[in-house]
Amino acid sequence: MTMGETNESTPLVESSNEEIDEELQGCSGTPPCNPKSCLHRYFPVLILICFLSFGSYFCYDNPAALQDTMIRDLDINESKFMAFYSFYSWPNVVLCMFGGYLIDRLFGLRFGAIIFSSFVTVGQVVFALGSLFNIYALMCAGRFIFGIGGESLAVAQNTFAVKWFQGKELNMVFGLQLSFSRVGSTVNMNIMQPLYNYIDQSVHGYKCLGIALFVGAGMCVFSLLCAFLLSFFDKRADRVLKRKQISQEEMIKFRDILTFPFSTWLISIICVAYYVAVFPFIGLGLVFFEMKFGLTPTSANAVNSLVYIISAVASPVFGFLIDKIGKNVFWVIIGIVVTLGCHMLLAFTFVNPYVAMIIMGLSYSVLASALWPMVSLIIPSHQLGTAYGIMQAIQNLGLAVISLTAGIIVDEKGYLILEVFFMAWLCLALIAGIVLYLVDANKGGKLNLSAKSRALEKLKAEKSIQN
Repeated sequence: MTMGETNESTPLVESSNEEIDEELQGCSGTPPCNPKSCLHRYFPVLILICFLSFGSYFCYDNPAALQDTMIRDLDINESKFMAFYSFYSWPNVVLCMFGGYLIDRLFGLRFGAIIFSSFVTVGQVVFALGSLFNIYALMCAGRFIFGIGGESLAVAQNTFAVKWFQGKELNMVFGLQLSFSRVGSTVNMNIMQPLYNYIDQSVHGYKCLGIALFVGAGMCVFSLLCAFLLSFFDKRADRVLKRKQISQEEMIKFRDILTFPFSTWLISIICVAYYVAVFPFIGLGLVFFEMKFGLTPTSANAVNSLVYIISAVASPVFGFLIDKIGKNVFWVIIGIVVTLGCHMLLAFTFVNPYVAMIIMGLSYSVLASALWPMVSLIIPSHQLGTAYGIMQAIQNLGLAVISLTAGIIVDEKGYLILEVFFMAWLCLALIAGIVLYLVDANKGGKLNLSAKSRALEKLKAEKSIQN
């Protein structure tokens, strides 16, 4: 971010001594137009934040929803199929971190969100064109372009959430935005195969697949429009509230990454070790449920989408409860342990898979609602874009490697070994969670405070500043 631009990472819910105290006049003083009011922050700002990544999440799992169909129409194996996920993740190993840095230092939050949303839209269009003309390399290129924008857009979404809702609402808001994102994934899982079947009545093979994928491009255009609208409301809030300019001292320097506390890196390890046991599993889950449990493709897709369906409903609920209860680290550890148990059920028993996937959806919701807001508790607001970018970058390094590895394991060893592989990653996440608990406890337990204790700490800090 350059000098002369306003600080796009300062929270709106907390007043400061430098913020104007006079009553806003005209429309800006009414609840629908006042950026400080709950009505304005929830409608339309929170709605736009939630839909900012809707198209991205809808298209991310297009391959999973059409796994059988895609492998048949394109004549590829599981390894090449999982490459679609790997090509999505590779650019984010570096670009996601720089995306957060660019948000903090160069583009600013608003312009960055528009740029990254544009990459998502273009990438999906290229992916669909590659299928329409049966050019596998072009499809991989499309997923690569899609990936350039996808995770960086998630960084922008997280930064918007912290900017507008930092404080007692943040866990709930993170849960709610995750919920809407997973609605996108759920809709994808449940409509793409029926849509393909409908198109297949007149157009067949890879051309049918390509036309179906263009529906995803339409969803991306919708999210791009949300990025423009959100940027408008955010710029208006800066103008109405006369937000202070960011100082040279506050501007993030890339070397500041080296000063991030150890807890930040432990959170990143938990993030990658947990998510590689969820997303690649869902990517390959359709055939797994067909082979082990004898489900039809439609039923297998329904089971495979349960994690997204459950999280869409449960994430805001758990976020609200964690806001009230606190104890974020405790809930993260609980989420990891329960997910590990779900993978054990799927691997070693023939219990109805609906049971394990419903419980996994609940545990995933708990972990996501508790994990991501912790970063804002230990990182200054003007560095949050970069901090979330680093987190996403490490996560995508794991997803890029593990997606390819998972496809190879399925081709050569089968699904049982794949499940053991995922359980090993969850054990690593559990170890990191326990270490995070101990490190945080040694430093006063800031991350694992109850909501009441956190409020008291905040009050003490404000009094010390005033004195």
